[in-house]
Amino acid sequence: MPSPATPAALPAARRYHEIDAARGLMLVLMTLTHVPTMLTDPVGQPFGFVSAAEGFVLLSAFVCGLVYGRIGYAKGVDAMQQAFWRRAVTLYMSQAALLLFLFTVITALALKVHLQSPGARELILYYLAHPREAFAFALALVYQPALLDILPMYILFMLMSPWVMAWAFRHGWRLPLALSALGWLAAQLDATPWLYATVMQGWLKVPVPYAETGSFDTLAWQALWFGGLALGAGRSAPGARPIALPAPWVRTAVAVAAAGLLWRHLGPGGQAPFADHHALNTLLFDKWRLAPLRVLDLVAIGIVALHYGPAWLARLPRMTWLETMGSASLSVFCTHLVAVLLVQALWGGDHHVRPWWGDVLMLAAVFGAMYAVAWAVQRHERRSGKRRGTCPTPRHAPAAGH
Repeated sequence: MPSPATPAALPAARRYHEIDAARGLMLVLMTLTHVPTMLTDPVGQPFGFVSAAEGFVLLSAFVCGLVYGRIGYAKGVDAMQQAFWRRAVTLYMSQAALLLFLFTVITALALKVHLQSPGARELILYYLAHPREAFAFALALVYQPALLDILPMYILFMLMSPWVMAWAFRHGWRLPLALSALGWLAAQLDATPWLYATVMQGWLKVPVPYAETGSFDTLAWQALWFGGLALGAGRSAPGARPIALPAPWVRTAVAVAAAGLLWRHLGPGGQAPFADHHALNTLLFDKWRLAPLRVLDLVAIGIVALHYGPAWLARLPRMTWLETMGSASLSVFCTHLVAVLLVQALWGGDHHVRPWWGDVLMLAAVFGAMYAVAWAVQRHERRSGKRRGTCPTPRHAPAAGH
């Protein structure tokens, strides 16, 4: 690793309000997607064939590279690794709390005779059939019930990141990113189910079926994470220069992003690009495996945001309510999951069971709770900072971060 840079050699630390706002927006879009209402389908993937999950992972990885990279350059690899691992422990405790809520409160609601909700029961079918195995392997992050499969992925990435960044500090990012790209390519060839069957079920005799290990293909999504991590770490490096995008890249990105946006909203399939052609949808646009055209659309949107975003933001008023939620994203993310689980248990996954005004009231309650939690977290951090005699600046962390 390069010798620790002096504070003057490092890029000036500053608050990235725009990233907080973007993460807050991703939380809003996730909530609208997960809470079954009349807005679920129209608002899903609003910018093209890219969901809030991809944006959240990319932003979170970028912030991790930025923040923990700065720690690595200023204090050394050991301090950086400890910061990563402390964060991973926080994420794990959050996941454990969500699992406990699912296996107690939600299970009790789902099993009541007058609340026989298919939506909630589908989330816990494996747990109901194999409670002991499900509980043990859920804590081991192998069994991942639907909706609770995001934090385990983050925990794994947080545990891997300090080793990858330590290597990159010494030798550069080419090898880690090349290996990451190979992992993504292997995922497109269905390597993940084969690896799970061979290693986890064959060698380790894990009884959990592959279908119960979460929707996200970790071998594919790690490429998005480490790409964002490299970008963030590059911004924290001594002597980092602003990102300059060649004009042909920008023009191509605008064309691709515009095509994706129009295709998503005017095409015959809506969120399914090729309508009923499931094989093509899976091969080219699958979300869980980050299929090639989905990645292309995401990269194009990212380039457009990098190039034009600062000018757009300069003309818009700051959305402090989004910044507040984005700066407390772990707490807000968990709150949104609790709300979604309760809605599934009480009403199921069919948004037709409520009139439009019922959806409005429910969303108002959910977003009100999310903002209240974010406000309380921010207030707590400010008070803690005053007691320590420091200027409190809410920390940046991954989606599963603050």
